[in-house]
Amino acid sequence: MSAVLSRSTNRGNVARVGILILFAIVITAVFLWLGAHPSHAVTVDPTAPTAPTDPTDPTNPDDNGGGGLSVDINGPNGAPSSAIVTLLGITLLSVAPALLLMMTSFTKIFVVLAMTRNALALPSIPPNQVLAGLALFLSLFIMSPVLTDINSVALQPYLDGTMTFTDALNLGSEPLRQFMLANTRGEDLALMTRAADQPNPDNPDDVTLLTLIPAFMISELRAAFIIGFVIFIPFLVIDIVVSAALMSMGMMMLPPVMISLPFKILLFILVDGWGLIITSLIGSYQMVT
Repeated sequence: MSAVLSRSTNRGNVARVGILILFAIVITAVFLWLGAHPSHAVTVDPTAPTAPTDPTDPTNPDDNGGGGLSVDINGPNGAPSSAIVTLLGITLLSVAPALLLMMTSFTKIFVVLAMTRNALALPSIPPNQVLAGLALFLSLFIMSPVLTDINSVALQPYLDGTMTFTDALNLGSEPLRQFMLANTRGEDLALMTRAADQPNPDNPDDVTLLTLIPAFMISELRAAFIIGFVIFIPFLVIDIVVSAALMSMGMMMLPPVMISLPFKILLFILVDGWGLIITSLIGSYQMVT
């Protein structure tokens, strides 16, 4: 009896669930039909097109104070902006090696030091880094008055905003120009002037930098080779004496360099060779005050 009641109850529940599902489907269909009915469509009137504007006549560049694009590299207080200073610094670093080689005492000092190393028959001692570092600091020592003048007459006024870049460049190049003129031979200046097919300048102030810089480099190389020749002579005498001694003793298979090298180093130490060379290099420049 209880089984029969249970089956009848389940059938009733299934029937009620089926009726609810059918009712939900009908309600959904009614809502979809109402939403798609044409009577609920909303019409929108089209927007009228905008009439084109009349073209304007181009302005005359003269009416705007000369026209064109102008870039102001100075800040509000007249001093150059930090971005411009940074750009100039990067540009200077990119051309610094060329300026160091052409317009300072670095070339002559490095050539003399390299020739001294070769005269001692030591092709790699001291290494090139040591020679370049020594030449760099000696150049800073020799050029310190010139660098001080450039800083005082050109760099600081430009950074303070009291001088334009063009004026700072012209004034800053003058101390360096005077230094090169004081250490350049007249023959080398005449050589470069004739090579450029230019008339002879009436006074040193008329010499252009394009003529002065190569003439200065030629004078530096000439002076460096003269100093190197003087350095080579005593070491050459030692080589000749050692070679003659070995030949007289019949020791022709023994390289003379092996015997003469200790005597060269001993002689260089006894006469304080580095001190003499550096003193001669510094004294070979005429300081401009």
